[in-house]
Amino acid sequence: MKHALSLPAVVLATVLAACQSSPPPTSAEIEAVAMHARQAGDQQAERKVRSWAGKDMPVAERELALIYQARPERRAEALSLFEQAARAGDTEAAFELGQMLRAATPGQAWLWYRQAAQQGHAKAALMLGLLAANGEGVPQDPVIAARWLDKSSELGNPHAMFLLYNAYREGRGVPRDLAKAHALLEEAAHHEYPPAIQELAMTVQADDALRAGHLMKEATEHRHNNWNKF
Repeated sequence: MKHALSLPAVVLATVLAACQSSPPPTSAEIEAVAMHARQAGDQQAERKVRSWAGKDMPVAERELALIYQARPERRAEALSLFEQAARAGDTEAAFELGQMLRAATPGQAWLWYRQAAQQGHAKAALMLGLLAANGEGVPQDPVIAARWLDKSSELGNPHAMFLLYNAYREGRGVPRDLAKAHALLEEAAHHEYPPAIQELAMTVQADDALRAGHLMKEATEHRHNNWNKF
């Protein structure tokens, strides 16, 4: 008696079958097949992604690069594929290319992070803020750092909110503004960023010990359970 296919297998089989004919696959379909290739080591799925990438589909190029990225012997191919996709306008590819280049060539990483940030990538804007703050690949400039952190914050990144909180609190790259700093700290904590929750607990300790205690407990829980998402 044949066993029924699991739901993920059925979905994957449906996507693979549908992609044998036109119209071209959607971005979501490409990403679903690529994710299966990465997580399950499915060679058929990887071949399909490679086939799409060979047809100059930027999303497929990026997804194939993500597969290759985990294999040291294919790092050069991953870089090339990310660059092809980024030059075609793929935002996530530009960010990933920046990530791969940052350690060895931060100046080149800056250019790709900037492209991704200008296309609305919150973490790319955060990385620009960090590079400018630390003088990695570009001259150290707290004003430029604060501008990129502000953009990242507007795009919803809690790490950037927390760093910008410190900038406003210390007057680093922006005029000192304790009210704005506190608002950013509250917002970062609301987004469950553990360092922000812990910092907020310390700032309210004198006036509201009960809230401070709850916040410290929450910070510990999020640091244990959610740190990877930041």
